[in-house]
Amino acid sequence: MDRQGELSIIRAAYAKQILAAARVDNARLGSAFSTIRREDFLGPGPWPILRRFFRDYVPTPDTDPVYLYTDDLVGIVPARRINNGQPSLHAQLIHHAAPAAGEHVVHIGTGTGYYTAILAHLAGPSGRVTGIEHDPELAAKAEANLASHPNVEVVEGDGAVVSFDEADVIYVNAGCTQPVARWLDRLADGGRLILPMTSDQGFGANSLEGMAKAGAVFRIERRGKEYFATWISPVAIFPCAGSRDEVSERALAEAFAKGGWQRVTRFYRDQEIPEERCWLRGSGWCLAYS
Repeated sequence: MDRQGELSIIRAAYAKQILAAARVDNARLGSAFSTIRREDFLGPGPWPILRRFFRDYVPTPDTDPVYLYTDDLVGIVPARRINNGQPSLHAQLIHHAAPAAGEHVVHIGTGTGYYTAILAHLAGPSGRVTGIEHDPELAAKAEANLASHPNVEVVEGDGAVVSFDEADVIYVNAGCTQPVARWLDRLADGGRLILPMTSDQGFGANSLEGMAKAGAVFRIERRGKEYFATWISPVAIFPCAGSRDEVSERALAEAFAKGGWQRVTRFYRDQEIPEERCWLRGSGWCLAYS
């Protein structure tokens, strides 16, 4: 068997392990993880690996791509702690986003494009993905890395500001303290927004307990004029530059301190919701209990 054949077997095993760790049974998603080559999006090796409970990056022993097929973060800008994120977390979140063939997916925080490529695989030739990346250098790398994916467009800019067509899925890969009105406005009927919300401690959390108290990912689904919300998981993730401010930062930290985010079921816009039903209230919106 040649080397590429060996790597195909390794990717198939990796996909099974990732979905098992995410507690996800999704054949389409497994196919995406076993098909897309992670090494194509991370530059030349050796690669800096960041494993849970390790305080710093550890380089792979050599340039063999086999080291990339584990459930670990890989540094893409290690000096700034910007990583290609943990595969099992993305598997869980993408599963909840449920991108279908033919849909338009907007990926905010494309990085160098690995998870954008997985979303493009799921959207298929009849669908499309708009990848938005704030960092110019990363955006340029993503555009080059995704050149062979005709259903992907990469846009450099602030994901909170960049305009895009109506989307069936908006997949946000940065920590917010509030949802962006533009994202909610451009969400199609039946569309799903995957929204990580993190306090000012959310990026530095180095334990599951710390993550649970500082970051949470919500799935917000639009049905006509109504929005339904579901908590998915704890999270520690790089902050979203265009969706944070001091007021919402304090409000989110207070909401985490009181607990109850797992019971959130609704997202309201411009409606008067009693205080006892609100987990988190912002200007013109509220994440609430039923």
